[in-house]
Amino acid sequence: MSGSFQTAAYSMPMAVPSKGSQYPTYSQYSSSPPECDDTMSSASGVPSGYSATSAGYIGSSSGDYESTGSASGVDFQEYMQERFSNSFDPIPLDRSMAVQAQTSGKLNAKHRELMELQKQAQARLARTRERFSEGMRDAREVRNDLEWTQKKVSSLNAKAARKHPKEHAKARQRFPSPEYN
Repeated sequence: MSGSFQTAAYSMPMAVPSKGSQYPTYSQYSSSPPECDDTMSSASGVPSGYSATSAGYIGSSSGDYESTGSASGVDFQEYMQERFSNSFDPIPLDRSMAVQAQTSGKLNAKHRELMELQKQAQARLARTRERFSEGMRDAREVRNDLEWTQKKVSSLNAKAARKHPKEHAKARQRFPSPEYN
């Protein structure tokens, strides 16, 4: 064509303006334009078939990446998403989560069962302590009653021996007492 346009051996990234930002950020730079022939649109200075609104820019006016139009024609985000979805198998994770949930449920059930058994054991222990203290009271009462009875029998025995010595001696021979042998 004519000499009005010069072509460079390399291309520089162009800043893409964004809303509310006076300085371009890294994500707002476009990728290098595709290699094309020397046919330039004389009106805009952009190679024919390449417009600022086409998918030739990576950065959009909002500052986000648009993955649909990379320079090589490969969608990087889609490629990485596909690689990740192919390499990551969620089934073992799902199985382990299911096993973990089952184990957690079993553990929770066993914990509740253990707490119930502990309550029952505490109630039994309280009843046993009550019975034991009641038994100790009864044993003290029986011992006191036996001591009183023993004193009463000894007193009656002594009184009978004083009042009726002959009959008492004869009854002792007939029915010997362990304490007088």
